[in-house]
Amino acid sequence: MNQEYITAHPWSIIEEGFNKELVQSSESLFSLGNGAMGQRANFEEQYSGETFQGSYIAGVYYPDKTRVGWWKNGYPEYFAKVLNAPNWIGIDIPLNGQPLNLADCKKVAHFLRELNMKEGWYKRSFVATMPNDLEIAVEVVRFLSLDLDELGAIQYNVQLLNADAEVTVTPYVDGGIKNRDSNWDDKFWNITGIDSKQNRAFVESHTMKTQFKVCTFMGSELYVDGIKTNEIPAVKKDEVSISHTYKLNLQKDDTLTLIKYGGYTVDRNHPAEKLVEVANRVLDQASKLGFEALLQMQKKAWAKIWEMSDIAIEGDVKAQQGIRFNIFQLNQTYLGKDSRLNIGPKGFTGEKYGGSTYWDTEAYCLPFYMATKNQEVAWNLLEYRYNHLQKAIENAEKLGFKNGAALYPMVTMNGEECHNEWEITFEEIHRNGAIAFAIYNCHRFTGDYSYIPKMGLEVLIGIARFWHQRVNFSEEKQQYVMLGVTGPNEYENNVNNNWYTNYLAKWCMEYAAEQLQIVAESYPEDYQRIISNTKLSPTEIEDWAKMAGNMYFPFSEKHKVFLQQDGFLDKELVRVQDLDKSQRPINQKWSWDHILRSPYIKQADVLQGFYFFEDHFSQEELERHFDFYEPFTVHESSLSPCVHSIQAAKLGRMEQAYTFYLRTSRLDLDDYNKEVEEGLHITSMAGTWMSIVEGFGGMRVVDNVLSFNPQIPEQWKSYSFKINFRNQIVTMTVSTQGTAFTVSGDDALTIQVDGKPLKLIPGKTVRA
Repeated sequence: MNQEYITAHPWSIIEEGFNKELVQSSESLFSLGNGAMGQRANFEEQYSGETFQGSYIAGVYYPDKTRVGWWKNGYPEYFAKVLNAPNWIGIDIPLNGQPLNLADCKKVAHFLRELNMKEGWYKRSFVATMPNDLEIAVEVVRFLSLDLDELGAIQYNVQLLNADAEVTVTPYVDGGIKNRDSNWDDKFWNITGIDSKQNRAFVESHTMKTQFKVCTFMGSELYVDGIKTNEIPAVKKDEVSISHTYKLNLQKDDTLTLIKYGGYTVDRNHPAEKLVEVANRVLDQASKLGFEALLQMQKKAWAKIWEMSDIAIEGDVKAQQGIRFNIFQLNQTYLGKDSRLNIGPKGFTGEKYGGSTYWDTEAYCLPFYMATKNQEVAWNLLEYRYNHLQKAIENAEKLGFKNGAALYPMVTMNGEECHNEWEITFEEIHRNGAIAFAIYNCHRFTGDYSYIPKMGLEVLIGIARFWHQRVNFSEEKQQYVMLGVTGPNEYENNVNNNWYTNYLAKWCMEYAAEQLQIVAESYPEDYQRIISNTKLSPTEIEDWAKMAGNMYFPFSEKHKVFLQQDGFLDKELVRVQDLDKSQRPINQKWSWDHILRSPYIKQADVLQGFYFFEDHFSQEELERHFDFYEPFTVHESSLSPCVHSIQAAKLGRMEQAYTFYLRTSRLDLDDYNKEVEEGLHITSMAGTWMSIVEGFGGMRVVDNVLSFNPQIPEQWKSYSFKINFRNQIVTMTVSTQGTAFTVSGDDALTIQVDGKPLKLIPGKTVRA
């Protein structure tokens, strides 16, 4: 049974009623981020119940030494941890000496959380009866500023309802933070300085090993019934934290308001010796503007984001809430401002997986950012990989590859492989192909070729060289084969001839050779520079073509389908629908040995290839492969339902496509995988966007033309979205009455709808 405690609402995530069992789930669901930092929705005040405290800074990590029972050559030396950063949100609130703690209150009534996605703020309110019988009403509003991305703001209101009381308010910064997932229980942070000035406090620290320098800061303002007080706080320091304590005697019905500003300044962006100075400037700016003005700025910033990225659905509130939640979290995680950053699978919502970059970015996230931002954002994502090319070459060298072969990491922070499961890290090599495909996909969508001669071609050469060395010739088959890999389906390890991986290898070598010819003819100076840098020879390119043209692909004549890998038909082919429901999810019920011997597919594997290269195959081939593989797919990866939704829609199976859409859009809201307390599935959220835009909307770029094949689920009255296609904004609205388009700008744009040309004229609504 999935959780269903989130109230359906088109623009907000709402929880009504306090349930201790749901606290950690809600800490994930109500998380905040602004691209530069983020935090789980932990309570500001003390909480002695089960909680997962988490605050995170983009790009700051710790190389936690790999811990394995048996060391093998090739293991990465460390697993990069997304660091739990010093906590600046904390506020202790004793009343008549009794700390406010919802875990031990006699009664908690009218508890309400709201994450307002339209305006970018989080609010929590409740009425509590404390152990000393004092009754109080609390309302807290919190946001992380998009405009001032080193700043967060909290407005904490406490009203006395039944008696006078001495109220103590103690905002603090705590640097004594640990990661939940430390391998060796190492100390990740070293505190180097703690300082206080009036109502401001600063904790300077650096990460161990990586030496990232951070100043965590706070500033406070105190009001009683809206009138600012001039209380001087008592300051308390220890080795890792600092607090400011204010004591006030309040009367019944009085409301105390604490405005707390906080955040991080980091030496990634400022000189290390200036971090406190910069923090002071941030606090000066916050204090001058004030909480309400900052909140209004936040609303305007989010309005601008939604103007382009929103998908509006009429007639299905849960579907509407789901897609907006996904779009909101994607924008909280990554805004495309900094090519040094990328999109982590948990974003700023948890620590699981580690690292900041998986193949998810290229395979799933890039289309969302290409279509809802400007072209620069997409280029930043691709530039990130170019900047890590040398590290990718070094990763390959550690495994014995040579001559500039590049193996991009399964997980990384700085380009170096840092995933500590060897069986996945160096067998799940298909991520190389996703990066090459992203280069192709970005050029196809934007029409801008400039990245390829400037950066991309060198990446493609490194990837092609890797595949060239990774395959070997089978005398038995008289074809080139690929042994000992793991495809996207991680419920199969160390298999031979995974069809998806083999197909990517073939395509990558062919695509790299094609781009070499184009660059040689059209960008001769870049071509000479690249040939000089890479020492690429004509013989190598000939070998790529030879291998690509004679690659082995396992195929079943009986079923007329490509096989996921050699031996797939040797399994006991029991469909998922015939599996006892008590055995699901199998990753929580079965041993790994049992899973590996089963036919069950964690996520789209062969079908992932059909998604990438759908123009290589006929509709009949897609249908045949979908009907063969989908019945064995358990969708226990967050990345799986979206691909199946898109393909079901392409096959005209809208009810099935809609079911898959709901699963991907509400994966975390309804906790399908029973793990939301660990954090959200950020990268798969881009797949939710694709399910509507590419699935229901049928958006493609076909022969250099923007194309749509719109359909609508019977549960919906209408849906609409915008696409930034080559700097022209196309809006498509699909309803039960038909489909309408508009285009912005000065120029007309000809698109295709259901295979027929349609000319869009700025300022006019055109119906298909």
